[in-house]
Amino acid sequence: MKKTNIINVATAGLLCLILSCNGTAQQVDQDAVKPLYISDPVDFDTDDPAIWVNAKDPAQSLVIGTDKDTKGGLYVFDLKGKIIPAKTVKGLKRPDNVDIAYGLDLDGKKIDIAVTTERYTHKLRIYSLPDMKPVDGGGIPVFEGETQAEFRDLMGIAMYTNADGKIYAVVGRKSGPKEGGYLWQYLLSDNGKGMVKATLVRKFGKYSGKKEIEAIAVDNELGYIYYCDEQFGVRKYHADPEKGNQELSLFGQGDFAVDNEGIAIYKTKGNNGYILVSDQGAKQLKVYNRTGQAGAVNKHPLIATIKYAANQTDGIDIVSVPLNADFKHGLLVAMSDDKTFHFYRWEDLAGKKLDVNP
Repeated sequence: MKKTNIINVATAGLLCLILSCNGTAQQVDQDAVKPLYISDPVDFDTDDPAIWVNAKDPAQSLVIGTDKDTKGGLYVFDLKGKIIPAKTVKGLKRPDNVDIAYGLDLDGKKIDIAVTTERYTHKLRIYSLPDMKPVDGGGIPVFEGETQAEFRDLMGIAMYTNADGKIYAVVGRKSGPKEGGYLWQYLLSDNGKGMVKATLVRKFGKYSGKKEIEAIAVDNELGYIYYCDEQFGVRKYHADPEKGNQELSLFGQGDFAVDNEGIAIYKTKGNNGYILVSDQGAKQLKVYNRTGQAGAVNKHPLIATIKYAANQTDGIDIVSVPLNADFKHGLLVAMSDDKTFHFYRWEDLAGKKLDVNP
């Protein structure tokens, strides 16, 4: 199969029907990039993945994925998509999105954490990595004081680590105000008893009111937050609360066949790279330049469209560091609606048009 990163939908290749893991027939574009691995299925409904890179041994890195149900959980996979039962956490009340942070000061040492939004308890759930032990004292309530319908129903989460090592959680919900307060940002720290506490430091973010805001991504190095205002566009803000709440950019309008959904950032040398956004229902990723245009860092025109096999993708995550012989240039994980996650090699997605970071 010829690899390409820009495919005109009108001239896409022949379609065939395959039977997905849950028994439903799906159309698959013959020219779409195929995953190297498809994960074991979860019990109910996959939604969002996060990749934890093991600094001591990248080949032992993990993928954490949400199973979005009232009896859902956080599933932990190896790099071949096999579930690791001893690390998987079940019994969560509709966990939606999940993200990773490295080096949180807790109980006298630095630990890595996985943070998920538990929608129906209105709490953040936080687990240490790689052992997946709870460090949240049973959960941290957020959006406290909100009383309107769905204003406390948690959805999106993205972690921001600033240059001083402070770690923040940027949290979204099912619904919220249209002007300057849909997202709330919390500083995470030790509560003095070896558990995590969250201190509200900021409310920000415009909302069109068209659908919802779920997918959020943070660029730690460049200091930006991106989030999908579904069926409207991708919004950009400063990640540092001290830099204010002015919207820096709104892009991607008109680029998506259905919903603009999951967001991830592929980082290349010199702080270059790409912003990837899943086009839910269209089996494709939209690609934007991470650094904008020359002289206009907040202008992000569409530069590529990548067709792939994952269906109805909500969440995606990507890393650009080498992990093992399978993923020498990084790994993209995409949710698919047959209870699985797809594992893609970056070089397969990039083809000959996008940079590959060795």
